[in-house]
Order: sequence, then C-alpha cells, then structure tokens
Amino acid sequence: MRANAAAALMSVACLSGPGANAAQPAASDAPLLPASHDTREPISSVDPFLGVDAGGKVFLGATVPFGMVKLGPDVESIDGVPAGGGYASTGLVDGFSHLHLSGGSGKYGNILVAPVTGPLDPQDIKSARSSEDSSPGYYRTQLTRYATLAELTATRRVGFHRYTFARSGDAHLTINVAHLLNHGNGDESQQFVGGKVTVLSDHEVTGVGRYKGGWNEGGEYRVYFYAVADTPAAQSHTWSGSTLSSSQSASIERDAPLGASLDYTTAVGQVIQLKVGLSFVSEDQARRNVMTETPGWSFDTVHDAAVAAWNEALSPLRISGATESQRRQFYTAMYHAMLVPSDRTGENPLWKSKEPYYDDYYAIWDTFRSAGPLLTLIAPDRERDSIRSLIDIYRHEGYMPDARSGNTTGRTQGGSNADVMVADAYVKGMTGIDYPTAFAAMQKDAEVPPANARMEGRGGLTDYNSKGYVTNADERSGSRTVEYAYDDYAIAELACGLGRDAAARRYAAHAGNWANLWDTSLSVGGMTGFIRPRNVDGSWAAPDLKVRGTWPDFQYEGDIWTYSLYAPQDVRGLIRISGGKQAFIHRLDTLFDRKHFDMTNEPGFLLPMLYIWAGRPDKTADRIVDQLEKPFNDSRAGLPGNDDSGAMSAWLIFQMLGFYPNAGQDVYLIGTPSFPEAEIDMPSGKVFRIVTRNLDSGHLNRYIQSATLNGKPLDQAWFRHAQIADGGTLELTLGSTPTAWGTRVPPPSLSDPVSPLCAAASPHP
Repeated sequence: MRANAAAALMSVACLSGPGANAAQPAASDAPLLPASHDTREPISSVDPFLGVDAGGKVFLGATVPFGMVKLGPDVESIDGVPAGGGYASTGLVDGFSHLHLSGGSGKYGNILVAPVTGPLDPQDIKSARSSEDSSPGYYRTQLTRYATLAELTATRRVGFHRYTFARSGDAHLTINVAHLLNHGNGDESQQFVGGKVTVLSDHEVTGVGRYKGGWNEGGEYRVYFYAVADTPAAQSHTWSGSTLSSSQSASIERDAPLGASLDYTTAVGQVIQLKVGLSFVSEDQARRNVMTETPGWSFDTVHDAAVAAWNEALSPLRISGATESQRRQFYTAMYHAMLVPSDRTGENPLWKSKEPYYDDYYAIWDTFRSAGPLLTLIAPDRERDSIRSLIDIYRHEGYMPDARSGNTTGRTQGGSNADVMVADAYVKGMTGIDYPTAFAAMQKDAEVPPANARMEGRGGLTDYNSKGYVTNADERSGSRTVEYAYDDYAIAELACGLGRDAAARRYAAHAGNWANLWDTSLSVGGMTGFIRPRNVDGSWAAPDLKVRGTWPDFQYEGDIWTYSLYAPQDVRGLIRISGGKQAFIHRLDTLFDRKHFDMTNEPGFLLPMLYIWAGRPDKTADRIVDQLEKPFNDSRAGLPGNDDSGAMSAWLIFQMLGFYPNAGQDVYLIGTPSFPEAEIDMPSGKVFRIVTRNLDSGHLNRYIQSATLNGKPLDQAWFRHAQIADGGTLELTLGSTPTAWGTRVPPPSLSDPVSPLCAAASPHP
C-alpha cells in the first residue's frame, strides 16, 4: 500500500451516507472519453456484485486492499443450506462475519455479528434483506425482519458496523463465536472446537474462537476479537450451548453454540455503532488494533480511508475508449485481484519475524499463472512482500506452500508452483527478495520427498527424480509430472542467475520431463499423441479420459487435451512432438472447436496463446475475442467459474490490455486489445502505453497488421519485460483480415537452437 493511503487508514475516526458512492449500473454503454478527459475515480467503475453468482464466489462486503478483515454477509438458502463462500444473491442473512476468502469457499465465516429486535433467540436470528448495495470498502442492506439498516466498512484488521433501527423497543447486537462456513464433518468441512466470550463492560465484549478444517484440511487456528459499541447497553447476555444466560462470561470446548449480546431499548431511528478488531495473536492485540486503526467513532472517516486506499490501488492501470460494460469488468477485475492474499503482517501466531506475513494463498496453483504476474506490474511491493512471506514460511516450516489458509499449509494440488512465482519475480528484476534462501526452498521442493504430499512439497518425487516422471503409484501423476517439469525450469532460471551451474544443468534437464509421459501412438478424438499414465515398471497404463479429473486421478482439474499441451518452457518441443506446425495448429483447433478448452479453470489459461509459437497469432486473436464475448460479462454471473483468488480476473485484465504473460518467464505474448488506449504505471515509475489503431466496437478488426515498440518496428507477437520496464509505447494497428505479422519469429523455447537459459544450463553447449 502506498504511503498516503496507509496513513489514512491509520488515522481514521467516523460516517454518514456512503451508499451514494456505491457502483451503479450504467444507463449507457457508449464509449468513454479518452482517459485524459475522464476525471472519474477508478472506484466508481467497480461493481462488487459482478461474479457473485454462477460459481464466481467472489467476496462481497467491506475490506481494504489485501485486508485481513473481510466483513460481509453470510447467506443461507430458504431450506437452510449456507453459501460455501459466504454470499449468495438470494436467501436469508445469518449476519455479518469478519473473515472470508474470495473466489473460493470452504473456509472462515468467523466472528459473526447480527442485529436483532424483539425477543432474542440466538438460534434463530436470520433475516430476509432488501435495498442491498456495495462498493469497495462499503456494504449495506436492510434486514427486513428487524427493520434495521446494516452498514459495514473496514480497515485492515477492524470491522466497523453501523446499525440504524427503524422501530423502538428491544434491540440486541449479537456476536456468534461458533459460526463458520461449510460447517460439518466432511473432509473439507470446518469444525468449531471451542472458545470463550467475556462481556467486559456495558459496551465491550472480547473472546476467542478455535476452528479447524476447511478445504485445505487445515489444523486449528484461533481468532481473537475485541468488540466495542459507541452506546452503553442496558444489559447483556452470553450463551454456551442452547442456554441464554445473564452471566458475563461463557466458554465451551466442543462444537456447539457460543456467543454474547449487548441489549438495548432503542428509539425510532436510533443508530448504534460497533467496532470489532480481530487478531490471530491475542485479545489484547485485537483491542490494540481497534485503538490504532479506528481511534474515533466516525464511520464516514473510516469509509473514506478505505475508498482512498482502493482508488490508489486501482490507479496504476488506466484505460480509455472503453464501453461502460468493459470499464466495469476491467476495474472490478482489478479489485478482485487485490482481495487476497491477506496481509497479516504482525498477526503471525506461530513465530516472531521481521518479515511480512501473508495468508490465504488459496492457491498459488491458481494465481501463479496470471494474478502473480499482474501484481508484479501493478502492485510490486505487495508481490515482493508476498514472496518474502513464502520464503519465511519455508524458514520456519520447511516448505513454501501452495495453498495456505488459517495459518496452515495445505493442500498441494499440482506442482511446487511457488517456484514459478519466485522465478517470475527474479527474471523481471524484482529486488528486496532473499533469492539465495528462495533457491534453497526451491531445491528442497525438487529433492526432498515430503511427509504429507497433499500438504506440502512434491508427491511422487522419488519416481520423478529417478525415472523422469511420476508413476501411477501416486495420484495426479500426469498433471504433477508436467507441472514439476515447469517448476524445474523455474529453478534452472534462478540457478543461472545465482551462478549455480551444476544445479542449472540438473534442473534444465529435468525441465524436459514433460515429454516422458507422451505416448506418440495414443489416439483420442482423431488426434494422435497424448500424455498417458505409466506403471512403476515403465509400461503404459490405461489412458485416463476423464473430462475433469480430481485428487486421485491422472490429471487434476483438466483433461489430457489440456495437460498434454502443458509445457510453457518448451512449446517448440510440443510442436515437434505433435507432428509439426500444421499438425499442432490442427490439434489446437480441434481442442477449441470440440470444447476441450475450459475457461472455468486455470490449467488451460495459456492455451489460446500457443498458436503464436506456430505462427498463427490471428487464431490467438480469434480465441481471445470468443472468450471475452461469451463467458465474461458485467453481470452477477459475469465470471465463467471460480475467481480463485483473482486468477480469473487477472486473465481477463491481461487479455483486455492485449498481452498475456508466460508466467515465470520474462516474456509477454501479444493478443488483441479491447481498448484504443491503456496505460500502466510500471514499478520503475515510468508509464507503459498500449495504443491501438482501427479498433472497432464489434471487434471485427482484431488482427494486428503492424506494430511498433518504443518507436521501432516490432514484427513478432511477443516482447520481453525489459523492453517495457522503463516505460514506453506499444502501438498496434488492427485490421479485419490476418497478415504475415507475427508469423516468423516465435517466442523462446527450451529446445531452441540457442537456449533461453544460461550457457551452463543449455542442452546445446
């Protein structure tokens, strides 16, 4: 976070009616004025409701960029089934909890606050809602059962509630410590395992909840809280189990209800405010977080600081000539990409460190492909600190995580993809990272079999290192093999940079292991040559033709059409093993035309760009336009699948800008832009501009006719990070028919005559 927004968040104090600032549907879809004439703040184009339905599972509520507290409604359907991620457009509101993920589910929903009027029954406080609205840093709704307006805003570690009671009579502010999402006894369910709550005074409640489980099958984590109201209560209650008591404290050591209430007799229109500070360390620290981050009672001031923080976070990207729909999609995608990981610096209960501490990497398997490279460009300090946190987790726990949430690492879905995240930062010149220690962590990933391969490290590693592939004695042997090969390429890159010649040779050789599962005789759907499971003795096992595999299958969340083409380090090699350029183009056409491309999931994110290596950037343009026009829109169902911590949103941002990263390398692949002009404030402080000529509203002019980069002709459909690091201009001229532009020089590949790696790692010395 930049200095002035951080300062604003640290000096907040009170509010009056931010609903007017909430994002509203536009009345017109006409193009905007150029950015130089558009004085609107980027936050005005963010619609937090975009993607909440149809599986997007994005967070809805109040938070700041990368905030620890994500305060929003938890909703259940009429038949009592809770939404796994917290929010749903229809259903009853249980209350407002302070911890959520975004683009995923199965975790959190902790410390639930709900206003109640009339008699209090802690087991029956849900309400219908109306007049719901949200904008970055703000949420409001009318709880119709209680005729109460609920408004929420937040700082990094504090949730700020404002409740306006329309009726006089009994009213209560309830705090449910036992509440959580995805509650149950399944493998991916959460359990409440105990806690305590104490009413300190007529306006203060403190306590702790203990929880475990969730999608990552995590161990116990504790959430401490300190809640303080601006209005003294007439009385208070606590409950443990089903018993409502006048006792000032309650505790429980099992999965059963636990909570407290502050009880009032309200007048018509009375406003009561509540601040809830969270900590993963102690109740005292939760209280300090309230005093430090929200010292006064001005809801408006807290909200204004959140708005300032979001405007600053969204400011590094500017677009002009966009329709209102495009603008909403673009800035909302930026907003989604900055919700996680969660900045918990100073809130690490496990060890003391001067390093940043981040949690809710959920999961790097999703985000390394798109969200990580995006943050490297537009939020480099966040990406740097996130990587420093990964390295510090390795120092204290032995491995960098893939998925980590609730201060627990797990589960590892594919490769050790934090390796790619580190390499991406290194090859793009990011400083402030302890790369030698990162290299040690990456080598451990590649050499030391973990005790629990679903939680950390690489499963099937012994076979992979001795045979060159993971055998079907281990689960996910196909997706793991091809991902490990790319992770090894990332290690080779860093080994080259650190002068570790022997390691560079070893891992560069392992980077070719993706081909060891290729059966050149396997025919599926008219195509020949796919990856295939191999037995421990090296013989072929039966092909796995599942459309979308899962944990015990050959490939994870993808099919063999997708994973057979996963070798981002060596697309030249893919083309060769597929039978040459024309055969490769035909394979890609078949993959897309027969619906094997799955935009709802990350493994295929790079597939539309693979045509570029085969000399057909025009087909890349066709596939991108098709995806931008069909599965993406600006509605509540505007994302094609789970946003997965901003991974889906980051893919959209890059493709709308007109280029896409080959994550872990210093190469960007040129697609087809959606805007006449865009600007990126680079980490260097300079501006990189993308200017597009002849762009039409129907995107018929989608094919690049010619290009210049920094004033010089560019005849290839890719460029390097170093060419834009100090700013510059990429100018693209479009037309309605393909030309020879971009067909002659493919992007780098490991099997190029001159390897993209250092001489020590080159297979062609």
